Amino acid sequence: MPLPMYVVDAFTDQPFAGNPAGVCVLDGAGWPGEAWMQNVAAEMKHSETAFLLRPVGDGAWRIRYFTPAVEVALCGHATLGSAHALWDQGHALVDEPIIFQTHEGKSLTCERTVDGAIRMDFPADPPSDTEPPVGLLEALRLDADHIDDTATARGRFDVLVRLDNAEAVKVVSPDFVALGRIAVRGVLVTAPSGTTPDSRPADFTSRFFAPASGIDEDPVTGSAHCLLGPYWAQRLGKDELLAHQASPRGGVLGVRVRGDRVGLTGRAVTVMVGEWHAPPPSAG
Repeated sequence: MPLPMYVVDAFTDQPFAGNPAGVCVLDGAGWPGEAWMQNVAAEMKHSETAFLLRPVGDGAWRIRYFTPAVEVALCGHATLGSAHALWDQGHALVDEPIIFQTHEGKSLTCERTVDGAIRMDFPADPPSDTEPPVGLLEALRLDADHIDDTATARGRFDVLVRLDNAEAVKVVSPDFVALGRIAVRGVLVTAPSGTTPDSRPADFTSRFFAPASGIDEDPVTGSAHCLLGPYWAQRLGKDELLAHQASPRGGVLGVRVRGDRVGLTGRAVTVMVGEWHAPPPSAG
């Protein structure tokens, strides 16, 4: 039987902006083979495709995330895109929150705000200052004049490099082959301030590169803001921030830091509704 398949542009209110995510709603109570999910994600060619299992007893949707190359533990834009698709296509009641459970067992809650945006609750990824991994700055091909003295921090998944201004972030042009050799999920380049595509002043600007995960540059990376939010909240002295991810597609996120949790707020647009006709093997 064909499976519902959607493409949602996340962290934007306009088609062809933000970060596109594939969303596949599965039948049955168990996961299909990982090889099949990986093949679907490779066929979709989006930075992430989310696979969803319907709620059983606890009311939570199970969710897994695959890039075209590997499975990843957490993905913000595919979570937002999944919640939007479930509400938009009638799989869930629009006036009720959606709870996802990741493959690692982490609980993620999505709910609609009064103005129609989607708010997500994620675990924070507190940063720790560190020396840059060997070869990182060379792979980013940074102008040394733009790097702060205390430039580098690391979270659970990613390493962060702080520059001195948003314009310096926008012109970074990495050597992706060299960057893919750095042993992290992804590399964040960020700076204070900036301007969103709709001309609002941003608290910080970032870009996210993940060639080791099969993604040279991710258009908008929700999960990376679990690191960026605490990082900039501490340095700017505020716990509610407006973030601009300055990829060519671009995206805007509201970030709220509350202890060990980070709230991410954004909008989404369904751009494709279809069916997947290459069925998975029997679930295991």
